[in-house]
Amino acid sequence: MKLAFLSGKGGVGKSMLCSSLAVLFSKEFKILALDCDVDCPNLEIWLGEEKKAPQKIIPFFGAQKPVFDYKKCKKCKICIKTCRFSAIKEVEGKPFLNPFLCEGCGACEIACPQGAIKMKKIQNAKIEIKKTRYGFFLITGKLFPGKKGSGRIVDRVKKESEKFSYDLALIDSSPGTGCPVISTIKDIDFSILICEPTLSSFEDLKKILKLVKHFKVPYKIVINKWTINPKISFKIKKWAQDKFLGKISYDKEMMRRLSFGKSILEKDSKIKNEIERVYKKVKVWLDLKNQER
Repeated sequence: MKLAFLSGKGGVGKSMLCSSLAVLFSKEFKILALDCDVDCPNLEIWLGEEKKAPQKIIPFFGAQKPVFDYKKCKKCKICIKTCRFSAIKEVEGKPFLNPFLCEGCGACEIACPQGAIKMKKIQNAKIEIKKTRYGFFLITGKLFPGKKGSGRIVDRVKKESEKFSYDLALIDSSPGTGCPVISTIKDIDFSILICEPTLSSFEDLKKILKLVKHFKVPYKIVINKWTINPKISFKIKKWAQDKFLGKISYDKEMMRRLSFGKSILEKDSKIKNEIERVYKKVKVWLDLKNQER
């Protein structure tokens, strides 16, 4: 089964809860962790594995860019006029590509009357596979700065995951409702929606919920940092009704421990107890024991 951690807004605690539940689940089940927040992956930091070298690196060629043959080029500037993204400019009388603006659509190749432009595949990301100190594997998609194609990379990360044997895959998703989130959610079994008690997070929660309902994915809601605004927290809890799964307090000590590479589960605290309560509820919800039978 696949369980994804989603949110409409960034910074609400997806990676924190995903990594914590991965550690707890690994004590009882065979699990796999996937970091599908390919634009900004940080699950390895929460798991304390950022300094460990990956056991396997898979280059991903999921983008393309035009390559100019200046021997064939007649400097007609048709490619410049064709590009809707202003990625091609004239420099010293020749077409010059700005790779940060190029969408790789291939329109310039089609439009060039001399056949002086050919689209070439380029590496825009890599996938790293590590075995964590907790005994389970972590698969991380890493999009290169300025590159595009995050949705395709998520698809490849999930494809790599099927090479492993597991009871449960825990997937850390990108925030929002864009391409990488759609790629994450389209074939999962369950989802946990995470929000913080702010009006912006509450509104964004409703947006991601539309996507979850579109794909008909069962979901539960967790409020993280609920103590920063109890009034809005209770409002969200009331709105969630039976979909409310649990709440986690705000504690600066958690960030201090993370900055030193320490797990928030290694020391007794209010947050640890709250996360463990969420874990027990998730385990009952997923009913993994019966799934095995």
